[in-house]
Amino acid sequence: QVQLVESGGGLVQAGGSLRLSCAASGRTFSSYAMGWFRQAPGKEREFVAAISRSGGSTLYTDSVKGRFTISRDNAKNTVSLQMNSLEPEDAAVYYCAANTGSIVTKQSAYDYWGQGTQVTVSS
Repeated sequence: QVQLVESGGGLVQAGGSLRLSCAASGRTFSSYAMGWFRQAPGKEREFVAAISRSGGSTLYTDSVKGRFTISRDNAKNTVSLQMNSLEPEDAAVYYCAANTGSIVTKQSAYDYWGQGTQVTVSS
């Protein structure tokens, strides 16, 4: 089992940057593919990015490609999401999730979830 705690959310102007981090408990962090999801008010939660266990493979939703970068540090049990050129449409609660299988975009494949961190983007 793994517990996930997100941090790094906040208020930023459009065009600005934020770096989200997710700290995982447990000794088997490298056994999990990791993902970031987000949920804006009145909308369903959606996939943002995912990274494989080794960090060698990544996936992004089309709307963030070229702006967001997911990375992980297995020695520190952390996964990060660097968000650049933020747009008002990126405002949401961002969730970190862990998946014992392979790197996927499907929410139902993720076994563990954090509580989320709020990202607000002002125009």
